[in-house]
Amino acid sequence: MAVSQFTGTGVAIVTPFRNDESVDFPSLEKLIGHLLAGGVNYLVVMGTTGESVTLNRDERHALLEFVKETAGGKIPVVVGIGGNNTQAVVSKIRDTDLNGVAGILSVAPYYNKPGQKGLYQHFKTIASASPVPVILYNVPGRTCSNLAADTVVQLATDIKNIVAVKEASGNFSQIMEIIRKAPPGFQVISGDDGITLPIIALGGAGVISVLANVLPAEWSEMVKLALQGNLKKAREIHYRLLPLIGLLFAEGNPAGIKAALSSRGIISNHLRLPLTPVSRSLYQAIARELETK
Repeated sequence: MAVSQFTGTGVAIVTPFRNDESVDFPSLEKLIGHLLAGGVNYLVVMGTTGESVTLNRDERHALLEFVKETAGGKIPVVVGIGGNNTQAVVSKIRDTDLNGVAGILSVAPYYNKPGQKGLYQHFKTIASASPVPVILYNVPGRTCSNLAADTVVQLATDIKNIVAVKEASGNFSQIMEIIRKAPPGFQVISGDDGITLPIIALGGAGVISVLANVLPAEWSEMVKLALQGNLKKAREIHYRLLPLIGLLFAEGNPAGIKAALSSRGIISNHLRLPLTPVSRSLYQAIARELETK
């Protein structure tokens, strides 16, 4: 499986819900069509933005099959499979039909706060169980454990099907160490829309984006320009969209992006508890900001 499939703009797609909190597949089809028309490079289903922790087994399987059928053959599909119980993650991998899936995005274990040795062994075990490439996901703000640069580099060096890391630590020293030390072909992907441009400028491969759910063409163009080395034009788009990025995350993700998509008529503004929609004032601010784009 070519590592280049994870270059450019990946989108951490939301999971639309109806009023009764069931999965809204017609809205999901509409969203995927919107993303395909916007020229994104790949989709990530059932990540944090997809509220994966609130989905049951049948919903997860149905969602993945639907996304594969709708987007399969057009752009690659990545599926989020992670957790803080290594054997449970391995069981989920074995229980998932990965035919037609380009890779797995696996978040670092949360809550139990493993050390670097435990993180290494966790991902080594997952990679050995996975028939498709694995993208590590480091997001210390959510997990309370940081996947250190040396651990990422060791995993990338030792294990062939660990092919990339989605880096959302915000620690540029760490990000640069990974880019500098990682073996050829290993990719560092931005996990934070707001710092995508500088990460690409440092040698990153692109982004797994939240913002691109609502403005796929604009964000894909920014990423494409940055990867081509046209930082002047990329900066213009970056700064034009930066205020919107701030609004989307002001009351948490995916509440902000669901508000944005709702204001554009793509999905309804429903989340599953414990998450709740953004405040009315923020919804209006997001809608106003989108009107200028």
